[in-house]
Amino acid sequence: MAWLSLILAGLLETFGVAMINRLHHKQNLHTIVLLILGFGSSLLLLGYSMRFLPMGTAYAIWTGIGVVGGTLIGMIFYGESKDWKRLVFITMVLCAAIGLKLVS
Repeated sequence: MAWLSLILAGLLETFGVAMINRLHHKQNLHTIVLLILGFGSSLLLLGYSMRFLPMGTAYAIWTGIGVVGGTLIGMIFYGESKDWKRLVFITMVLCAAIGLKLVS
């Protein structure tokens, strides 16, 4: 259950980052509420998962999911570069996160 909570926390962090970007384009109360809910839920789930997982592993996985998710959302929805070098490094971050799961 801790790993599922951690993955969901990372996805909610990605959602929060997307809401920050949306806030730059569309400043309204709805976006601010979604941003606070996204990051707040993410931190609560991260805290829960850290009860059962080592802090370093949990934080690295959470951050990795957020980095990869934010980058992919930027590429897909906001026209950021899809250069092959960026994709290689995103893959490296994912592999490192999976490696941490396998050795934990």
